[in-house]
Amino acid sequence: MTMQLIKKYLFYLFRWQLSTPILAIVLWWLRGYNGIIVTIIANFIGGLIFFWVDRIIFRVEFTNPLWEIRNNIVCASCGKVCEGYRLVKTKNYDRINDKHPEFRCTECSKEKIKELSERGVII
Repeated sequence: MTMQLIKKYLFYLFRWQLSTPILAIVLWWLRGYNGIIVTIIANFIGGLIFFWVDRIIFRVEFTNPLWEIRNNIVCASCGKVCEGYRLVKTKNYDRINDKHPEFRCTECSKEKIKELSERGVII
């Protein structure tokens, strides 16, 4: 397990404990009603609140670049037919839904990465 995952897990356990007082208050406030119905209502209220907290805890961040590799492409830069590479996603660069992806040979791909880095598009 990575340190980042351990931190998220510990934060999640702490968040889980925060839900206890909220659920207890709802259960106490509605104590005269059917226990199952009250429990469902308490969990519904907890879900409304903690959905937003959990989104923050489990947000995915791209730290490693995502590449797509295909065989027998025509390089978008030099026209050579070869194995092609396409940078799909990094922290500041997202071409996941690109309708016309451009693949490049190894050499041209390195040049494109250098160009994007110099322009500050990718880090």
